[in-house]
Amino acid sequence: MSFDKFGKMSYVSETKVADFVKYLEEGKIMATRCIRCGKLYFPPRADCPDDLSVDMTWQELSGRCKLLTYTTAHFAPVGFKDDLPYTLALAQCEEGVKVFALFSKDLNENEIHIGMDLRLTPLPLPNGRITYELKKV
Repeated sequence: MSFDKFGKMSYVSETKVADFVKYLEEGKIMATRCIRCGKLYFPPRADCPDDLSVDMTWQELSGRCKLLTYTTAHFAPVGFKDDLPYTLALAQCEEGVKVFALFSKDLNENEIHIGMDLRLTPLPLPNGRITYELKKV
């Protein structure tokens, strides 16, 4: 399974959760849930790190989140220099999983406040790749 189209930079080309890219292209934000213990993971995991089960299933997230914290980066690793400055956020989805993602460039920094409602959405990139971002509701 290929994972080449995910994100600005691909660090992993093959993974058991490659369908994540297909779901993003369909406009869906998907997590995986361990069938044995019930824990939900985002980004999706192929195996449960808690009980080492390989019995995982896909679960669509609503995308509704609340902002927990954020920071604005003025220095970037390889592949992200053209995006500077950019804001990274940690948000909690209503399903309980925490999401670490970029804020949409449409969001003005002075609009940001802890606890604000956000939506996690797929973000097609200009080079045919895809990722996800947090947007203001």
